[in-house]
Amino acid sequence: MKSNYRYVIIVMIAFVTGINYIDRGAIAYAQEAIIKEFHLNPKTWGEVLGYFGYGYMIGAFLGGLLADRKGPKFVWMLTGTAWSVFEIATAWAGDIGMALLGGSALVGFAIFRILFGAAEGPVFSTINRTMANWASQKERGFASALGLLGVPLGAMLTAPIAVALLSVTQWRIMFVILGLIGIIWVIIWAKIFTNRPEEHAKVSKEELEEIRSAKDLLHTELTLTESEQVAVPWYHFFKNPTLIMNSIGFFAFQYVNFLLLTWTPKYLQDVFHFKLGSLWYLGMIPWIGACFTVVLGGKISDALRRKTGSLRVARSGLAAVSLFLTAICFILVQFVHSVSGVLLLMAIGNAFNFLPNSIYWTVIIDTEPSKAGSFSGVTHFIINIATIVAPTLTGALVASNGYGGMFIAATVATVIGMVAMIFVKPGRTSSKKAINPAQNPLGLTK
Repeated sequence: MKSNYRYVIIVMIAFVTGINYIDRGAIAYAQEAIIKEFHLNPKTWGEVLGYFGYGYMIGAFLGGLLADRKGPKFVWMLTGTAWSVFEIATAWAGDIGMALLGGSALVGFAIFRILFGAAEGPVFSTINRTMANWASQKERGFASALGLLGVPLGAMLTAPIAVALLSVTQWRIMFVILGLIGIIWVIIWAKIFTNRPEEHAKVSKEELEEIRSAKDLLHTELTLTESEQVAVPWYHFFKNPTLIMNSIGFFAFQYVNFLLLTWTPKYLQDVFHFKLGSLWYLGMIPWIGACFTVVLGGKISDALRRKTGSLRVARSGLAAVSLFLTAICFILVQFVHSVSGVLLLMAIGNAFNFLPNSIYWTVIIDTEPSKAGSFSGVTHFIINIATIVAPTLTGALVASNGYGGMFIAATVATVIGMVAMIFVKPGRTSSKKAINPAQNPLGLTK
């Protein structure tokens, strides 16, 4: 009897990405209390939000290498425990800075946000390594999309969860509670996850055959075993134009994503004068559509793969169109002055932004599954420059010119990403040596 245990793994991944995003986004809803207590301003607050990105870049790169070398389970345990601990420690980051670091709360937040970012950094590279191990090739787009559902869902739920916690307790306790939830997930994950489906007792022979099946592969697609026969070092990433352009397109996505995650609450408070109590539902609006399109994009991509037989149409073509529509929405924000109109455009733009979210990761697996962890780590390092640039640049723009520049910068980023995705050609390159899938239909290593 065929099992479908791989979907339990995918759902648990979606759950932890939700936790991941709530943990990183909650600070945006505590901003009023933190800014007041430590006497910060828009520029220094933008720096606090941006510090996360410095650690995140490093963690993303190292996490991808570790996922390939040590296996994803080791990295899941390490990163989940570490980010939960540093989430808890954030509650006292400013106090530690004031007491021990030259009387500077900003330095305290810098240190702990960098450490927190480094701990969260390996997550998405490890997800891609996990998907390369657990998902069949014909369902990669949809499986990756399901795993990534936690990103917009977590971002959307950040507002009501953070506001609810802040309404019944003070901001320090909020960080402690969120950190403890992460530790609980780590304990459960340790009991139910293995690096590969071959190692798990709940994966049936029939399910394993489906996961490793080479049936209906496109001529440009690689089996995991084939790619392992021609494995390349991590730095060969920079010799592959497809992976470089894909990372630039992904940067555009991350710029918009992190901009909305970190600056939406303060934007609504400063421009439309909303109180914290109203943000629990207003902060959700930009993420509602994305919760549907992140999964829909994976389904559309897989359907285009079947119908056109072209990975380029199914992956990069869909991403380029989506980024173009995202850019249109954010440029139109400049001409709308009602809160309902602005939030509607932000929601539609973010929905288009998330439509190809799984595609950027799938391109890596399509092109080099043997290095899904390492190359995902390099990609994640590059794209997470946006986690620094988006909040920090926005803080500078707001301080000097107001919020209009925030949306113009988002438009420029998405246009650059759209152009980059036009040049992405996922799948087998001429340097790959083909083998007959019939020689090893399950794609199993010896």
